[in-house]
Amino acid sequence: MLARSGDDACSGGVTMSVSVHRLRRPARANDSVGQPLTPAERGLMIASAEAKITELFDVLQIDHRNDAHSRDTPRRVARMFVEEIMEGRFSDPPALTEFENTSAFDDLIVTGPIEVRSTCAHHLLPIYGEAFIGILPALNGRIIGLSKYDRVVQHFSTRPQVQEELVQQIGQFIVEHTAPRGLAVRISAVHMCKTHRGVKASHKSRMITTAYFGAIADREALKEQFLHECLALGQID
Repeated sequence: MLARSGDDACSGGVTMSVSVHRLRRPARANDSVGQPLTPAERGLMIASAEAKITELFDVLQIDHRNDAHSRDTPRRVARMFVEEIMEGRFSDPPALTEFENTSAFDDLIVTGPIEVRSTCAHHLLPIYGEAFIGILPALNGRIIGLSKYDRVVQHFSTRPQVQEELVQQIGQFIVEHTAPRGLAVRISAVHMCKTHRGVKASHKSRMITTAYFGAIADREALKEQFLHECLALGQID
């Protein structure tokens, strides 16, 4: 049975926190750790994280043992990080439902806004906003169901992120799995590491990043069309 925080988590002189690190080779914050965690690995990671968050609460002098509001917070936060905020590091990308391009459609498709909920890799504070994806299908390429674009955005967002790299990760995954003639990914987002600390900027302050691939990267007219469609979609209530 896994040790909970406050229990003796040592076995043979090796602490649980060291053992969980030996499960997988550490990866960059916004990378996958490899194969999805097994239930045992996931449980061990949550228990180890809970122990460390408990230590942090002790350092910050939060009486989580007697305060009804924070009594189980270390466990809740540990599960939140492993199973929600960073879930994209520990799970497979979404399976893509593919369709043949039977009508030989080769004009620009733009979908959005797609909700973006991520976490800043620098301060572990929320990033929230919206994404737009433009697809220029290839006649011999593949088309996927519209909802799958949302799932791809969600998968790569649920890990500590840098927005400049998030658009690249989303775009590269779609290009590798659907082989379009061109692709564009645009994200406009608020970073709470800027609104809730440091300069404490307005929530109207946003960051926009765009990544272009293939024919869209090479043709200014296609870039302009994509940006025009993003503007139009962003104005729809």
